[in-house]
This record gives sequence, structure tokens and C-alpha cells, in this order.
Amino acid sequence: MSPHGPTNFNHIRTSHGARAAAVVLLHKPSPPDQFRTCSDADGYAGVDLMYASPPTNGPMNTLAQLIDVLFIIVPHSLLLDIAGPAEAFRLANQHREARGLPPRFRLWFAGPVASLQTSVGLTLGELAPLPDTLRSPTWVVVVGQPTIHVTSVSPEIRATMRWLQDTLRDPLRDPHCPHRLVTVCSGTLLAARAGLLEQRRCTTHHELLPTLRSLAPQAQVIENRVFVVDGPVASSAGITAGIDIALHLIGTECGEALAASVAEDMVVYLRRSPRDTELSPFHMHRRHLHATVHRVQDAIVTDPKRDWDMASLAAVGHTAERHLLRLFIDHAGVSPLEYLCSIRLERARQSLEYGATVTRAAEVGGFRSGLQLRRAWRRQWGGSPRDAMRAAGPPEPLVRARRADVAHSRVR
Repeated sequence: MSPHGPTNFNHIRTSHGARAAAVVLLHKPSPPDQFRTCSDADGYAGVDLMYASPPTNGPMNTLAQLIDVLFIIVPHSLLLDIAGPAEAFRLANQHREARGLPPRFRLWFAGPVASLQTSVGLTLGELAPLPDTLRSPTWVVVVGQPTIHVTSVSPEIRATMRWLQDTLRDPLRDPHCPHRLVTVCSGTLLAARAGLLEQRRCTTHHELLPTLRSLAPQAQVIENRVFVVDGPVASSAGITAGIDIALHLIGTECGEALAASVAEDMVVYLRRSPRDTELSPFHMHRRHLHATVHRVQDAIVTDPKRDWDMASLAAVGHTAERHLLRLFIDHAGVSPLEYLCSIRLERARQSLEYGATVTRAAEVGGFRSGLQLRRAWRRQWGGSPRDAMRAAGPPEPLVRARRADVAHSRVR
């Protein structure tokens, strides 16, 4: 139960009467009939997910007013795609309230039908209908489905496609569009089917990139990124990337200090940015069971700055150099020295993201010099380290944000 009282909310009930984490809207509506409550006589027990119905009239919001965050629920929606970002927005409102500020986000949940089953079998009920128009600035969050369902275009999916097309396609072409499209995981495919991506930069889960390219042939599909923001269109990769993109948008609207506080409350150890790769080099080439290869990879990751060569790596693996090379190619798909370079490049890239010079990043990564880093960078990705960081924008001031936020009370 929210400490702010249940009268401000609608309740999305579950078919099994199970409790779910509350998505709390810190907003007291003026028209009381915008919000309904369900009694236990409805056949459900407890309070589950909460939603607020959209406003039916009123002027466009200013920057100081609420942003409607509209989650579009379709059959078999991935539950974490919904709950993860929704909790981030809820906590953002809560932290603003602790600072004496008004809420920034109003959450509501809509679908082509009033009741839909999610990916884990939990049914969300009393969903609002898809609105005829967006009467105030709205972030439309299109969540994903399990891979087994993304190729199935059901009547509910078709209805949602038509709504997205009618509601957002033309407004998103306007450079002054007050709305935003946010897609999580395979939700990007639904946006592509609705024709919303056109020539936009976008991404999705790595297993679905070929499908996205076929559905949006004019779009610039970006591989191996946690999320991509192109104007009013923000798309993300895997399921948990929905939390990353929500934190990024919160930082844009409410400041990095508040976004850092939300991340800390959610125990998000490392906030990922648009520069971060979806497939971490620290996890790539590790989907095998060969103990010798894992032992050598562990040694590289533990001490990438060591002056490694094939002889020293073979010594770690207790094998001959030529045999180690064959083992790496067969089981990891790369040579030992290629794997070493990828780890060093990733450490250098992370260092650059947080403001290090090329020389310092080379030292952190284990390169002998900035020139050696530049050469490795050019072979791996093209261009130069500094050009890549400049194109991605300034580093997010996470450390400074946390220090600036120390004076504020923690909100739980």
C-alpha cells in the first residue's frame, strides 16, 4: 500500500490475486472519476500494480508540468519491460517530492483490450483503452514480448500497430514534437511494423537485429548498444536495458543527481549509457566449457595490463602455444591475443567515457602508449578514440552527481 493513500489510484489486479510491486503515481487528480478503485468484492485480493487514467482534456504541459508515461501492453508483454522502467519513474517522482518538487511523471497503462496475460502468466486487468489522441506531452513506452511471440501478428498486435501509426507517425516527424517513443527489447519491432522508425537510428535485442532490418529497411539499425536515442525516438536492447533507458531519460528531465539517486535505490550497480555495448567484451567468447581456455581468459581479465605474449599465456594454460591457439579458435572463436586486445580496448573505452585522456585510457587498458591504443581502436572499430567519444557526447557526470546529491535525504 502506498504511504500516499490508495484513493489516488486505479488498481491493476492480477488474475491470481498475487501481490506485485506498486507503481505509484505521486499526483492527486482533480476530477475524481479519472481514478477508480476495485473492491475485494471484484474477486481479487490485495493491491497490485496501480495506474492512472489519462487526462481527458486540458492544455499542453509545460516543462514544469507532468509528462504522461503511457505503457502500451500487448499479449505476452515481458513483465520486467513494464515494471523496471515504471519503478524508475515512480522513484523519480518520490525523490522529487523529497526535494519539495512536484511530480514529473504520470504513469498509466493501456492496451488494445482491458485484460492481457504477461510473459510470466500474470494477467494485468482493467487496462485503459488506447486513447484517441495524446492531449498532453506523452512518452509512449512500447514493451517487448518473448522471442517466440514476436513473429505472431495477432488481432491485438494489429490494433496496436494501427494505433501507433495513427497516433505517432506524423507527430514524430515534427522536430518540435512534444511526444516521445520509447521501445524496450522487441518493442522496437512493433514500432517498425507501425512505420515509426523510417530513417531513425535504433536498436533491439541482438537476436532480433536481422528481423528489425527487414521490418525497417530505411532505419539505421545499430548493433551492440544498450540503447540508442535519436531525437524523439529512444530504443533499447535487452529486457534490463529498459531500466537503463528510463534512468537516462530521467537524468535528461530531472538532472543527473536525481537519476543517480534513483539508480542507487534500484541497486543498479553501473548505469549504462548509449555508448555502452549490449554484449560486454568481458562476457563475449565465454560460452564454452573448456577449462584451459577459461583459465587463460580469467588471467587476461584479471590483469590485462600485464605484458602478455603467447608464451606467457600458454604457461597459464599449462599447454603449448600452438595448442592454446587451436583451443581458443575452436572454443572461443578468437585467438588469445585478439581476446586480450578486446579486453584492453573495453577498459580503455570505459576510461575515456569517464573523461580520461587518450594517454591515460591507454595506460588503464594496458596499452604501451596512446599511439598503440589508436592503432588497435582503428583496426577494431575504425576512426579514433577521441572522435568516437566526441560523437557520443559528453560523459555523464555520475560521480559528480552522486557527490552533489549527498546533502539530500535518501528516499526508500
